[in-house]
Amino acid sequence: MSETAAGHWAEIKAPSLAEIEALAEAAFAALPEEFRALCAGVRIHIDDFPDDETLTEMGCESEFDLLGLFRGIGLAQAGEIATGQMPNAVWLYRRPLLDYWAEHDETLGHLVTHVLVHEIGHHFGLSDDDMAGIEAAADAIEPSEA
Repeated sequence: MSETAAGHWAEIKAPSLAEIEALAEAAFAALPEEFRALCAGVRIHIDDFPDDETLTEMGCESEFDLLGLFRGIGLAQAGEIATGQMPNAVWLYRRPLLDYWAEHDETLGHLVTHVLVHEIGHHFGLSDDDMAGIEAAADAIEPSEA
């Protein structure tokens, strides 16, 4: 690695919560329009880690075990909304995402898109093949890296 390249890396910081959120918004915008239209009301949240209650509920051994999570009522189970029910939401967890990214050969944009599609896929009850097709369509216009 040249001195110039090393100097460049010395200035780079890990993406912030806001930068991951911007990447998630760009990833969502790149998803097929029909898919996005069905996601009305699904909120995207970015946190550093899942909370302790979530880790326990999901049976996680480490706070790095969970990259994202869908919470809410999926379309397959949709019916009347119960009083006090929180809106459907997807959580993306920044630190586990960055840890995974550092150890694998894929772009951060692709990883965020993959986790976002997978978690929203739970909302629809989609199969892995369905989600792979949606990801492939989004990859054709992958958002630029943050």
